[in-house]
Amino acid sequence: MKSEIEKMVAGEPYDAHCEEMLEIRTRVKRILHKLNVTEYYTENFKAVTQELCPNSAKDLHLEPPFYCDYGENIHAAEGVFINFGAVILDGSTVTIGKKTLIAPGVHIYTNRHPVEVKERREWEDCAPVTIGEECWIGGHSTICPGVTIGDRAVIGAGSVVVKDIPADSLAVGNPAKVVKKLNQ
Repeated sequence: MKSEIEKMVAGEPYDAHCEEMLEIRTRVKRILHKLNVTEYYTENFKAVTQELCPNSAKDLHLEPPFYCDYGENIHAAEGVFINFGAVILDGSTVTIGKKTLIAPGVHIYTNRHPVEVKERREWEDCAPVTIGEECWIGGHSTICPGVTIGDRAVIGAGSVVVKDIPADSLAVGNPAKVVKKLNQ
């Protein structure tokens, strides 16, 4: 029988409010406190970043404050910069390609909730998010569950990305739409 965390990572319905999940998120919140409050200006900051996001490149830069649910489901490649106020709900894998820049206040969600209240009381599930290499995600954008953003794409500030965005595209708006091809 799968644990709730195993179900979550597999994209299956799971109970986010069970004791197992609450314990994991509490442990992560303690690490986030170190990252956001006590260690930012110390030589321990990189070690705390690696503790929080062990599956990311060692040069991942998280500008505090930063928030996430689990950390270990964030897979950021070399040269990724995540500016302050970012939120990553990483119930499923969030893959961020090398040299991608994420502006202040960006939210990335993998968690999905049923729209029917009876179902919403009992379960949620997750879908992975993939952001390609050398992308620029503009300030206060929201990336929704299951979205893939292609390499070198730019997401305009304040955009809500609900569908895949091809490589070398500028996408803006709510919902985000491709308005221009880039790097031609």
